[in-house]
Amino acid sequence: MNAREYLDILHVAERLKDTPRHCTTTNRRTESVAEHSWRISLMALLLRHEFKDIDIDKVIDMCIIHDLGECFTGDIPTFMKTDDDREVEDSLLNRWVQSLPEEISNDFSELYKEMDAQETKEAKLYKALDKLEALIQHNESPIDTWSENEYELNKTYAFDTVNFSEWLTELRKVILEDTLKKIDESVQ
Repeated sequence: MNAREYLDILHVAERLKDTPRHCTTTNRRTESVAEHSWRISLMALLLRHEFKDIDIDKVIDMCIIHDLGECFTGDIPTFMKTDDDREVEDSLLNRWVQSLPEEISNDFSELYKEMDAQETKEAKLYKALDKLEALIQHNESPIDTWSENEYELNKTYAFDTVNFSEWLTELRKVILEDTLKKIDESVQ
């Protein structure tokens, strides 16, 4: 990869800094996709000693690249995203990945294949962190920024994704406690 190719990749990835997500921050600012990707990467790093049998560096790689397709389509909340939306995003991402320098294209393609298959512990951990971060962010944001459907969704979302790990299942339960407390406090 030469310097120009390197910069071209970074220029595309920079779009995620300006791509808004559905969530807001504690101070009501709309979160960017880049911020979400950064935090799930940090979440993975912090679990290095909890998941000693998992290649955390690979999980971090997955976390960093997982939403690059949103450079081309923007972010569509999971509860609104259709199969057609996924197909368009995957197609645009795949076309871009195939245009990258061969070694980077191969690395990304292998990671995306593993992430999509959801068979390895690394892929399962990345996916769980992706979903859990959204729940954590909702719990941190003012409740009046939640969509009406999120009051119920945030009670059930991601339990199926974490069930491969006792540690993550416990984390999900603690996040649920925070969700229920937030909802309860909002009606008092």
